[in-house]
Amino acid sequence: MTLPKTAYFSMEIAIDASLHTYAGGLGFLAGSHMLSAGQLNFPMVGVTVLWTNGYGEQTIGQDGNIALTYQDRQYDCLVDTGIEVEVKIFGEPVKVRAKKLEKCTFGSVPIYYLTTDFDSNKPEHRKLTKILYDGDERTRVSQEVILGRAGLKVLEAAHENIDVFHINEGHALPALFALLEKFGGNLSEVRKRAVFTTHTPVASGNETHPVELLAEAGFFGNMCQDEAASLGGTNFSLTVAALRMCRKANAVSQLHGHVTEGMWEWVEHRCPIVPITNSVNLHYWQDERINSYKTDEELLSVKKTMKRELFKQVKQQAGKTYDEDVLTIVWARRFTPYKRAMLLFHDYDRMAKLLKDKKVQLIYAGKFHPLDTGGQAMFNQALAYAEEFDNVSVLLNYDLALSGLLKRGADVWLNTPRRPLEASGTSGMSANMNGAIHCSTFDGWAVEGTFDGINGFIINEHVDLSNLSHEDQDNLDHEAMMDLIENRIIPMYYNDKSQWADVMRNAINTAEAYFTSERMVIEYYNQLYKPISL
Repeated sequence: MTLPKTAYFSMEIAIDASLHTYAGGLGFLAGSHMLSAGQLNFPMVGVTVLWTNGYGEQTIGQDGNIALTYQDRQYDCLVDTGIEVEVKIFGEPVKVRAKKLEKCTFGSVPIYYLTTDFDSNKPEHRKLTKILYDGDERTRVSQEVILGRAGLKVLEAAHENIDVFHINEGHALPALFALLEKFGGNLSEVRKRAVFTTHTPVASGNETHPVELLAEAGFFGNMCQDEAASLGGTNFSLTVAALRMCRKANAVSQLHGHVTEGMWEWVEHRCPIVPITNSVNLHYWQDERINSYKTDEELLSVKKTMKRELFKQVKQQAGKTYDEDVLTIVWARRFTPYKRAMLLFHDYDRMAKLLKDKKVQLIYAGKFHPLDTGGQAMFNQALAYAEEFDNVSVLLNYDLALSGLLKRGADVWLNTPRRPLEASGTSGMSANMNGAIHCSTFDGWAVEGTFDGINGFIINEHVDLSNLSHEDQDNLDHEAMMDLIENRIIPMYYNDKSQWADVMRNAINTAEAYFTSERMVIEYYNQLYKPISL
């Protein structure tokens, strides 16, 4: 049987630390998808945007708070395809060129990178592919038209004969409207060829825009505004429209599958939603020095070596000296309210005592969307605690390289989302691959892969939190987390090295057994791509 050739559209793809064209988790996942499909030699190409400024660089301002700066980047690893296409955005022609990442460069499938940042475009059009997730709504919509409509034109110009169009989140939805034009308005022909991944149950993550604005932008092409509204509503929901325009969709963990079914059950004529649990590329993320076959002493020795490597970065960035013999807890991911970066300090006095006893040292890292004032406030609060405590540090500019360093050097990888808002999460998987023990609320992938006391620690596994206020849930989760750290994690780490090594080993084995993106990509082919091959 010939596998269908798939085009994977994603606003960000984190394929290598040298390519700063991603923001965080969505890009990390897409990168693992592209790498594993390449390593399996599956027929697939990626389509994304060449963000000249990326997601911004973090610096500390004179007031001690976080600030963002932007710089232009050029990438020698990309090949100029010579392809230039044109799309209309807000009534004006915009030229889009494509560069290509060849498979031989990093081992991924080929990826097309789209850019408008060149001289023959107007200045206002050049800037459209500068900043990832630009906060201006008109710019954001324009970026989606580029990804979807220009992306489809580039594939046609490159003679990529695509069977399946996979849109990773709703950003590339204009590609499906372009396909609809190609098939004379026959939606069933589009559905045969289109699949969709939804990534979040958080309302703000499911993008909406006024249908009038999208029509003006050229998002729908030649479809009339009223007809478009019948697919996504007058406050047009990209997720709702994608569920109606695709043959099949997927959630990104088993729990997320249940949550998603309930969240979108009201959508008439929507496609089926199946769960495919996110995973990470083992070959990219796991340090070759660590594996579960080592003796306890060897395993713990390798972890100490990797902690020393991380602590060099702590010294360089934060000016602090960390102790390789002290339990090191890392919280590293996107700063946004539901992920609760400050849950450790929910009872300030209790956490302050733990830090003053010198039994733990803490590292924060991550980014926030520039318009997410809650996430920014959390980041600034972390900076304030780092000023107050010599065993709390914040590392700036969380990227693939720093993420790997943190996962290798962490003893405990802390994950604190408010259930059930974490669709999956993947950072704990790659941390597990490097012997960092996952400590998490019972949410996302942890429901499937973290087993309390065996390969990690679960916060409030058997407590029904569904009818609690946020404040009550935060109180309960903080208390349970601190009980875990004080009464189980710290005693095991310092007093029972053999058991600690066993939990490390089990964490490595679990991640290697199931949470690799090779397994994930095979599931995508079996559950999403193959059933709709033409």
